[in-house]
Amino acid sequence: MDNEYNRYYIKIRTIFGINPKTIHEELAIALGPNAPSYPTVTEWAKRFREGREDVNDDPRSGRPVSELTDENIELVREVITNDPHSTYDDIIAETFLSHGTIERIIHDCLQMKKITSQWVPHQLTDEQKQERVKLCRENLAKFRDGSYRLCDIKTGNETWIYHRQIHRKSTNASWVGEDESPTTIVRRGKFEPKNLFSVFFKSNSPVLIDAVDEGKTMDHNYYIENCLKPVVKEIWKQRKSAGTKEQHINIMSHPPYSPDLAPCDYWLNDYIKRNLTDQPDEKSLARVVSKVMKKIPKEEFKKTFDKLLERMELCINNHGDYFEDLIK
Repeated sequence: MDNEYNRYYIKIRTIFGINPKTIHEELAIALGPNAPSYPTVTEWAKRFREGREDVNDDPRSGRPVSELTDENIELVREVITNDPHSTYDDIIAETFLSHGTIERIIHDCLQMKKITSQWVPHQLTDEQKQERVKLCRENLAKFRDGSYRLCDIKTGNETWIYHRQIHRKSTNASWVGEDESPTTIVRRGKFEPKNLFSVFFKSNSPVLIDAVDEGKTMDHNYYIENCLKPVVKEIWKQRKSAGTKEQHINIMSHPPYSPDLAPCDYWLNDYIKRNLTDQPDEKSLARVVSKVMKKIPKEEFKKTFDKLLERMELCINNHGDYFEDLIK
């Protein structure tokens, strides 16, 4: 039925002398990804200019066009298996089935839906997947036997933060009237001002927020003096207040190419950037970043570390592969 409505629209617009390109653009604006392809619009516009009245599909010889037969189901499955990015028009061209039949086969028989491809940080090798599983198992075992405790962990990472915030597309959506234009957002330029931050935190609060001054580089010496030494000092301070005499600091192993197992990457960096507003200079940006971190509720820090254990389990269950698509 959707095809018929689209063809009625193409027919009327063609009668008014509108060219196929404009008709296709109008349908694309109205229907988005469900709009018929440009070749389809061109073909039907040509038929209507030549005097065709009927908007229904021509009868096809050979395979049935509307039956949910095993043969048709396998035909559609084969097309999708060969090319998971196939469009409805591609499948119609390959199978000679109607749009409605293909839609029912895909959704009702094959139980499939089309989703956007998942971006992953790295193409993991088998060895890297095995290393991820191995380290997750080792770390979980230490948490379970009490060798590690979530309340003792200090974790951190570096992240670039721009002075001008763009945020995600979903948060930039706005309601507009019928004759109003949408608001515009300027893309970031190559040389827009930004600053490098190093942030560390524990299970209930921030530990360190360091903004690298403009013109400086975070090299080996800078990292030791401005990041590691203050964090170690915080560890001794925490142990002294708790009456702990242990002098050794354990370093928890972290697999390479694993931002999905790093609390800064899967939570904190994004949290900070989502709660920032535009800032005029680096000093203002540093103040606001510090303010945002210090206002994070203790429960959020705790939840993030609890999720670390869940993520280790997911990594093991997913045989070391990335698992963000499994998180509900």
